[in-house]
Amino acid sequence: MSELSGMKCEACQRGAPAATAEEREEFLPQLPGWSIVEREGIERVERVFTFADFRDALAFTNQVGRMAEEEGHHPALLTEWGRVTVTWWTHKIRGLHRNDFVMAAKTDTLAPVQKDLA
Repeated sequence: MSELSGMKCEACQRGAPAATAEEREEFLPQLPGWSIVEREGIERVERVFTFADFRDALAFTNQVGRMAEEEGHHPALLTEWGRVTVTWWTHKIRGLHRNDFVMAAKTDTLAPVQKDLA
């Protein structure tokens, strides 16, 4: 479990500072399997989790949703047969905040050990 997963999300408002290059360099190595992607000009942190079937993927999606509600920070979730794509970013600042890395780490604590299902 990474140090990040023990942190709490802090309330984020418009104008809050985005994660610095130094923070990204510190946080991303703590998140194996996650990568920074850019869509619509907005940086996000994203990971694909694999599962044996749709039922397991949906159960994981629901776990992430409950955690997001508790933390007050919500991801984009794409649930498909055998996989869930989780994407975190901070809507209010249109980019990455420390919270997104914290939530990625918390997401990892909910996932079963990932193995190659191919």
